Amino acid sequence: MSFKPANWPRKLRSAEWFGGTSRDHIYHRSWMKNQGLPDDLFDGRPVIGICNTWSQLTPCNAHLRDLAERVKHGIYEAGGFPLEFPVFSTGESTLRPTAMMFRNLASMDVEEALRGTPLDGVVLLVGCDKTTPSLLMGAASVDLPSIVVTGGPMLNGWFQGERVGSGTHLWKFSEAVKAGEMTQEEFLEAEAAMSRSPGSCNTMGTASTMASMAEALGMALSGNAAIPAVDSRRRVMAHLSGRRIVQMVKDDLKPSDILTRQAFENAIRTNGAIGGSTNAVIHLLAIAGRVGVDLSLEDWDRFGRDVPTVVNLMPSGKYLMEEFFYAGGLPVVIKRLGEAGMLNKDAITVAGETVWDQVKNARNWNEDVILPVEKALTQQGGIAVLKGNLAPHGAVLKPSAASPHLLQHRGRAVVFEDIDDYKARIEDDALDIDETCIMVLKNCGPKGYPGMSEVGNMGLPPKVLKKGITDMVRISDARMSGTAYGTVVLHTSPEAAAGGPLAVVRTGDMIELDVPNRKLHLEISEEDLARRLDEWTPSHHVPDSGYARLFHDHVQGADTGADFDFLKGCRGSAVPKDSH
Repeated sequence: MSFKPANWPRKLRSAEWFGGTSRDHIYHRSWMKNQGLPDDLFDGRPVIGICNTWSQLTPCNAHLRDLAERVKHGIYEAGGFPLEFPVFSTGESTLRPTAMMFRNLASMDVEEALRGTPLDGVVLLVGCDKTTPSLLMGAASVDLPSIVVTGGPMLNGWFQGERVGSGTHLWKFSEAVKAGEMTQEEFLEAEAAMSRSPGSCNTMGTASTMASMAEALGMALSGNAAIPAVDSRRRVMAHLSGRRIVQMVKDDLKPSDILTRQAFENAIRTNGAIGGSTNAVIHLLAIAGRVGVDLSLEDWDRFGRDVPTVVNLMPSGKYLMEEFFYAGGLPVVIKRLGEAGMLNKDAITVAGETVWDQVKNARNWNEDVILPVEKALTQQGGIAVLKGNLAPHGAVLKPSAASPHLLQHRGRAVVFEDIDDYKARIEDDALDIDETCIMVLKNCGPKGYPGMSEVGNMGLPPKVLKKGITDMVRISDARMSGTAYGTVVLHTSPEAAAGGPLAVVRTGDMIELDVPNRKLHLEISEEDLARRLDEWTPSHHVPDSGYARLFHDHVQGADTGADFDFLKGCRGSAVPKDSH
């Protein structure tokens, strides 16, 4: 595959607003000039939007104002005209009921902002989990030249001589308190060590995973994903991306040129190699749906199954993103995939070069962080896609974060009807449960929660934790944080709130999990299952109005990306009619 740049100069999209002497052109320019902008910024140079998800309510993105200024420097240097604008910022750590509920809303904000304003290209400033996919989804729907700049991960946390990983140690320490292995005072003391610099999660959680996915898809410059937020090279990356987007506009290099089927295959394999988050499944399916690429849940199993997980980072391994950057970062991983014949080398990137040209000279500086294949965390990483009568449309599990002895397991179901039922009963010593049981959580999918919160990695019962047990099989239609770990089956589809088989599982039913054979089976007869489904009635609350009602009525299943049905496909960048 090769990319052929467009002829330059050519008429830019922004000329419809600024490129003439009519009353309307003067109207658009004169209002812009109240900001103190000189005449020659409107002389036909590319107008570049800086789509900024900065927000103090999104801690991972609270430093993006500085990066936006660095991007502007690069745009000006390359002869462009930068215009920064805000969009809805989905902060995972603060937004309720869950940031995932607002991913599609943010993507709509981005799409309409790009389509309705005088932009020729855009820099997407992202960081926290859902900001990366939402901006990519919106940009793909419009198909203007676009480049991703992520805010970068936090520095390592340290507590009592131990690395503290964002999220991962929150779950670990919380369980240790319940088990009597850590005091509440120590837990509170550890809090100060968890987030000690600006940036997103320092583990291979969803934020770092999606930064890696943006780079593996070719939508960010090579090396972007792992640079720590406070490292000066993060600012350099922002500066260079500002320069690059101007040339992308001149070449007319658009998301549809980059986000090809081959690019998504590369990203799926990369996710397997890094031990990436299960959330990447939903987000890449949604992005593919926007750009018109036929990507399925089965593709995640097909292309990721035989990929060894070689990045030794929490929650699967022991290091954090800071060490990953020092070891060489994602270019080393992508190069290794290419050497193993697992890379579509000719896929085009925002640099205008092939992905192989970008990574072929990368070097691994620490083979304990980026492992040799023979020392991989697991030889079959990626995302396991499970099917059976309990998940006709599929469910997912992350093998690199699971306990090997539980990957084939048969156990008695202990059912929680929703998250409130779980919270009310899980710490009761009278709960009839032990480590051989399978915990089942219902009504936490896209419609049921609503929004599909990260509650799938249910904490274990204290009476089990006190026996020294640290993992049990858990099944739900929910998601889990990319920083979490355990033998957790997620995204069970169709979800319970939509009448999927999960809705009719009862405490005492036997369930078989067989990850090597990709099987998830509820051990009841077809007739009994059919009867239960026929008798089932919805129990979740349907919102009466507002965005929650729009979400409930139009969100699709996790198996297709949980996007809105009316947002699939690219609607293009045609200039809206001027009403003046």
